[in-house]
Amino acid sequence: MANIPADQAKVLALRAEYPILDQQWGNTKLVYLDNAATTQVPTCVLNRIITHYQTDNANVHRGIHRLSERSTAALEEARSVVASFIGASDPRSIVFTSGATSAINQVARGLESQLGPGQAVVVTALEHHANFVPWQQLCARTGASFIVAPLTEAGDIDREALIRILEENSVALCAFAHVSNVLGTVVPVAELTALAHSYGAKVLVDAAQSIRHEPVDVASVDCDYLVFSGHKMMAPTGIGVLYGKPEALECMEPSVFGGEMVAQVRFEATSFESLPLRLEAGTPNYVGAIALAEACAYLQRIGRSWIGEYERELLYALEEKLGRMGAVTILGDPEQRAGCLSFVVPGVHPFDIAQLLDTLGVAVRSGNQCAQPLLHQVYDVRQVVRVSPAFYNTQEELDQFVGALEKTLAVLSA
Repeated sequence: MANIPADQAKVLALRAEYPILDQQWGNTKLVYLDNAATTQVPTCVLNRIITHYQTDNANVHRGIHRLSERSTAALEEARSVVASFIGASDPRSIVFTSGATSAINQVARGLESQLGPGQAVVVTALEHHANFVPWQQLCARTGASFIVAPLTEAGDIDREALIRILEENSVALCAFAHVSNVLGTVVPVAELTALAHSYGAKVLVDAAQSIRHEPVDVASVDCDYLVFSGHKMMAPTGIGVLYGKPEALECMEPSVFGGEMVAQVRFEATSFESLPLRLEAGTPNYVGAIALAEACAYLQRIGRSWIGEYERELLYALEEKLGRMGAVTILGDPEQRAGCLSFVVPGVHPFDIAQLLDTLGVAVRSGNQCAQPLLHQVYDVRQVVRVSPAFYNTQEELDQFVGALEKTLAVLSA
């Protein structure tokens, strides 16, 4: 893929918004390549948080005084911005949560009364624990079947196997990751959603790993639910989103109760508010939502298509560099990879690699990546090293990482 001439200047300008990246670890400049876990936060988002607390802060939806009204308006504007960011036409389809994990659990609890023996929930072998365990536990509680769709040898979802599962079972819901947090596999979620719908199943898409660098358009995908976390797209921790088609959200029973989500409370019974408030119990993380909207606007200003293309260039370059190192085995060879890749070195523990890389200024992730079924039962490995660049990383940083990895492996194999 040809380089965009302005890439280098653009990246250097963007890096100025992330003072954390200027750190020195000893005599070595920090190279942060753990963006699949958490991205850094630009100054514009940090400033938006400070500004709200300094000028507009008050609890939302409950007060008639000026600060409360300004705070409420900012929250509801944030809801509209987030809806637009993912192609949702109705802001009421956006429910703010504490993250993708809580959003998935909320859907699983909300649909519990509708599942039972004879029905099934289907996930894939790619899934993060957050899009695996809640459904597994839901099926254990309800007696529904929990089915895991297998992968091809390359690490893509086995479409023919998925079709057989849909044909042979009464599937109530399919849950797909848009991008794998281990292999970087890009899942054709629009195609799989249409397939699942043709068999009468609802679909939840976990967009936590795709939201920053892949097109996420709920109107095109036509999924019933979509979830993501702010901390993987330049926003703070503790804020996330549950998108749902209005009819899909309406059929969910509230699973968390308290203030804000009630219409009328009596000794005898309680009635609930309309969407989205009926699914947002208690004081919401309204400052987190406002910061998330700022992050959405920031990514739009940079250019989401440019982000995706530039990050793919980084990932392709990384894969090529690692592929030339004979000791390194990259997991999977999917049709399309985005966001991250993971590797092992036979005879060398991933923790040791990551720890020594840290002494050389390079931050990567080691471990099972909250994907034990994928690693243990598909690839027969316990842990991996994961590398995940973002748009503020440079080709020079990849070279620094590769050089540090070569030094690390030389030490560990001595």
